[in-house]
Amino acid sequence: MEESKMVEEDGETYQSLYPHHIPTSAFQKALLTVGSALMSLYDPYRHDMIAVLGETTGPLVLHSLRDRMRNDPEGNQILQERPRIQMSTLEVHKLRELPIGTFGREYVRFLDDNKVSPDTRMPVKFVDNEELAYVIQRYREVHDLLHTLLGMPTNMLGEVVVKWFEAIQTGLPMCILGAAFGPLRLNSKKLKLLTSELLPWVVHCGRNSRCVLNIYYEKRWEQTLESLQEELGITPPPTMNM
Repeated sequence: MEESKMVEEDGETYQSLYPHHIPTSAFQKALLTVGSALMSLYDPYRHDMIAVLGETTGPLVLHSLRDRMRNDPEGNQILQERPRIQMSTLEVHKLRELPIGTFGREYVRFLDDNKVSPDTRMPVKFVDNEELAYVIQRYREVHDLLHTLLGMPTNMLGEVVVKWFEAIQTGLPMCILGAAFGPLRLNSKKLKLLTSELLPWVVHCGRNSRCVLNIYYEKRWEQTLESLQEELGITPPPTMNM
């Protein structure tokens, strides 16, 4: 992320700490929090509202996550080098040429099968600290990698499972909210599947896994998915039709 600069908009001048940054007062953040929380509950697929909620409710937790990264050699390297997971940095053609079963190949398979792209992740706007803004941006950009590591699809059940993992791993309020209220969107069959099989498994994984923000994924593409899962402490999900 770039250094701060003065930006003029609507006749007012303010300090922008990084690209897309919008400084806001405590009152403005409160309004954004309430509005984004209500919209996120109404429509869980409003990723823009979920992104805003994460930024306005997460500062205290982001400090803790930043410190966990600083205190880990690999996490600290990520903070220093600031890698980004975007289509422009992935070299997707090379990942597709990797052997089946490697982390990079399986990640691209996930993107192709689910027709998703890392470029759909919203840029951070409302975090008033440049380093913390990178931490939450990194969290957003590894979300699809977590789907790959956990073996979860992008349907509502899969997203709820991943949110439970993220909530335990990060403690971010938006993740806790998604984990708590997401199941309300499931039908009775999938809710039973979640509570009886998937929830015990993902809670165990979340509690026992290494911090997922401390993995330099861009250096792990050629590692097998299985060995990376073992390194992180992620066990295979229960075998079932989701």
